Amino acid sequence: MAKILYDNDCDLNVLSGSTIAVLGYGSQGHAQAQNMRDAGLNVIIGLRPDSKSVSTAREDGFEVLSPSDAAARADIIQLLAPDQVQPQIYKEAIEPNLKAGNALVFSHGFNIHFELIQPPADVDVYMVAPKGPGHLVRRVYTEGGGVPALIAIHQDATGKARARALAHASGVGGGRAGILETDFRNETETDLFGEQAVLCGGVSNLIMAGFETLTEAGYDPDIAYFECLHEVKLITDLIYEGGLARMRYSISDTAEYGDYVSGPRVIDARVKENMKAVLNDIQKEKGMKFAKQWIAEAEKGYPEFNRMRAEGAKHPIEQVGEKLRAMMKFLKK
Repeated sequence: MAKILYDNDCDLNVLSGSTIAVLGYGSQGHAQAQNMRDAGLNVIIGLRPDSKSVSTAREDGFEVLSPSDAAARADIIQLLAPDQVQPQIYKEAIEPNLKAGNALVFSHGFNIHFELIQPPADVDVYMVAPKGPGHLVRRVYTEGGGVPALIAIHQDATGKARARALAHASGVGGGRAGILETDFRNETETDLFGEQAVLCGGVSNLIMAGFETLTEAGYDPDIAYFECLHEVKLITDLIYEGGLARMRYSISDTAEYGDYVSGPRVIDARVKENMKAVLNDIQKEKGMKFAKQWIAEAEKGYPEFNRMRAEGAKHPIEQVGEKLRAMMKFLKK
């Protein structure tokens, strides 16, 4: 088991006097940049002049430069643009401006692990990856807490990459909740697998299949929505708070018995075999089929991605959900 590190294991002074350029001001960019600034670090933002985020970053009080100018000024460059556009940003804005002793930072190992970005040997390359969406990373920080974070060292040119990574993770709030050390391979491949097989692909398809099964059998779509989608949050909150045991303790005996006898009928051995196939497509040593497929899709202008997104938006569960959520005044917009 990896040792969990906290703020008292980190020294923010390691980054004292350094300029940190955050390239990108989306979900993670806005959160990590603001948290680091609140922690006393010197942060600037790098964005294209036509980016919709320029005005937002300026309203939040940041100096906004072009990606090239931000990279040229920085000692530490954190690349928080989407995975598929990072190689182009690196080639055009970062690579020409890298200086020996700089640090290049990622919050997901995709481009380093799959060698789509190959930095020179004289810079530190490390990862700081909060394990939560950006808006949660920011909100929890402002409330005095933090979201757990991973760190990983890919390249230690200066001898202080780990100290930098720990300080950086502390700056974004990870040290308040716990920092775990990993490597780029583990973070990248487990993150992609979790998203595809469980958290996003698995959950969304399980929800839709359940909704379709009930409605095709003649049940009320509104009731099917509540049973197969709305209540997912109630169950996952219990799991988040105390694991599967807490959830099973909190639900009725009838529900718990149904969990044991029917869950394995739906999620059976074939599902695990399919998961293994998904993992094989992700793994670098197995040919990294998914990474190649995603990069090719981006290069073609996202035709299949956009088709699937539009198709998903037209699913009946979305229409039913839009109607029912309009009744729930307690939901945040």
